[in-house]
Amino acid sequence: MAKCTPDTYNAIYKIAQAVAKNGGKLILSDLFRSRDMQWQSYQDYISGKKEAFSPPPGGSFHEAGRAFDLDLGALKMRLSEFWKIAAQFGVIPIIKEPKSTLDEAWHFDCRGSHQIVYQYYADKHGTNFKPYTAAAASAILSDGILVDAFGENQSEAALQSCLIRLGKNIGNLDGLIGRKTQKALEELGIEFEINAVSNMLIKAENLIQQKFPQEFQMPNG
Repeated sequence: MAKCTPDTYNAIYKIAQAVAKNGGKLILSDLFRSRDMQWQSYQDYISGKKEAFSPPPGGSFHEAGRAFDLDLGALKMRLSEFWKIAAQFGVIPIIKEPKSTLDEAWHFDCRGSHQIVYQYYADKHGTNFKPYTAAAASAILSDGILVDAFGENQSEAALQSCLIRLGKNIGNLDGLIGRKTQKALEELGIEFEINAVSNMLIKAENLIQQKFPQEFQMPNG
């Protein structure tokens, strides 16, 4: 069964309607990938079984249910036109120009608030990941899925992800709670409890839901 976040679901549904109005079909070939599925995809790339790049687990929006691959031919339109439709619903490509012959021309992300993490790293506020990897890790964490890079500090990293998306500068997204993280929590009115990370995470997640409600609301019916 395919899994995705509520806002990704809504975007796919609306994009499919728009594509249909133009005589095409939105046919997905890939959506959610488990950690094992992502590992296999990465191994296929490393071994040369597949040519298109696939990152190791912890670095793909597929693992967060926020990326999909599609059948370009079924769209029945220029890729540039599809980009315009997708952009209306917060869905973006990972290639820089709309050429269907390029690797990953079929891949699209619905990054939601995790685009903030991407920009945070692009602006060099964090340095331990490339922007895309940081944003993908943030998205995966927000789904409660393990990211190997953070070891035993999954909750701490998820908390930091929330803080960055709430506009705070806490340095690296690394799962290590320091003074910057403590200051950010206090600025948000969250009591710092070093031995109760889960409590702080719940409060931060509540603020995230208030700021980005569309990421949590499924459509009626």
